Amino acid sequence: MGKKGQYFKKDLQYYKFCFYGFLKNLRLFEPFLILFFLENNLSFLQIGVLYSIREITRSIFEIPAGIIADSIGRKKTMISSFTFYIFSFLAFYFAGNYSAFIFAMIIYSLGDAFRTGTHKAMIFDYLKIKGWEDQKVYYYGHTRSYSQLGSAISALLAGFLVFFTGSFRFIFLFSTIPYILDLILIASYPKELNGSIARLKKGEITANFKKVFFDFIYSFKELRVLKAVANLSLYTGYYRAMKDYLQPVLKTFALTLPVLVVFNEKQRASIIIGLIYFLIYLLTSYSSRNSGKFTEKFKSLGLPLNLTLTVGLIAGVLSGLFFKFDILILSIIFYIGIYIIENLRKPIGISYVTETINKDILATVLSAESQAHTLIAAILAPVIGFFADRFGLGFGLVSVSLLLILISPLVFINRRK
Repeated sequence: MGKKGQYFKKDLQYYKFCFYGFLKNLRLFEPFLILFFLENNLSFLQIGVLYSIREITRSIFEIPAGIIADSIGRKKTMISSFTFYIFSFLAFYFAGNYSAFIFAMIIYSLGDAFRTGTHKAMIFDYLKIKGWEDQKVYYYGHTRSYSQLGSAISALLAGFLVFFTGSFRFIFLFSTIPYILDLILIASYPKELNGSIARLKKGEITANFKKVFFDFIYSFKELRVLKAVANLSLYTGYYRAMKDYLQPVLKTFALTLPVLVVFNEKQRASIIIGLIYFLIYLLTSYSSRNSGKFTEKFKSLGLPLNLTLTVGLIAGVLSGLFFKFDILILSIIFYIGIYIIENLRKPIGISYVTETINKDILATVLSAESQAHTLIAAILAPVIGFFADRFGLGFGLVSVSLLLILISPLVFINRRK
């Protein structure tokens, strides 16, 4: 593996990419989403089903969204995405029953579908224009670090809002503000990042559904490609299914502390959750920014991908065990490890795929990885919820993490490559 180091220029577009990620991650509701659902009398299983709906809806609509992006341009596609997001935040704000939550989640998923891959394609096109194609790990790591910084600031703002309003619901309303600003920022992107615009043809969406399906099957025929896709998607799917279950752990921890007792339970929880999520996202921002330096310690990208996969899953087991036995500080520390690992390995995984997979099937492989981690998250989310309802959250975390540890050796990447 080459070790050229970082040499790209931090120009105006670099900062636009960074601030796009910063504003996008000002999802103020995110640190309190599961607590919001629990407050509205949803079970863990119902929450898991909502998460599955999000993943499956996004997966289904990614294909027509990609075709629409080619026909109307990437900028208009991204603007459409953020319009869906804003409407979904309003839908969550007004939702009062499970059906309304399902509707809001579907609208949110449409925003995800129109955004996923589109902005990444803009970044990679820009690197190609500038001749910085071998800087993917460094550049993507930098922009992702701003996203994590946005999440950190978001956690503090959300904690502040919940503390003073006494409501989880209001944070959906406030989340519309940064998304309106991001919509304006995207509109200012240079036209060369819009991509080549092709006319939408009759039957193209159906044809592309078939193509993606058969390409997905084809991607798994070659063992090296199969392992690359499986290695990346296994942990990302696990992370997406697991990450928000940290919130009940943090709430339990907050209510056991002999501090802030003059405030009510929701206020105490909002302070602790806001501060800990702020710390988490500072750490994940740092890990994203330094993923390039981390890979330089290894002779190949396969080894750090295998290592981080194993360490992340073990962290999930330990977090669940410590939560089950009420050792909450250690449970939280290991849960934070799950977040750090995902943000450390994400840029490494993107680079591994682009460096080792034949360029003729690169788009196919990236699409297959997206579909695979979506499927994994859609399966795992209700499984965690089912076990959490019946045996406790700690058991749910441990059981799913152990299952994936048993499977993980099957997806280890050959170290020689």
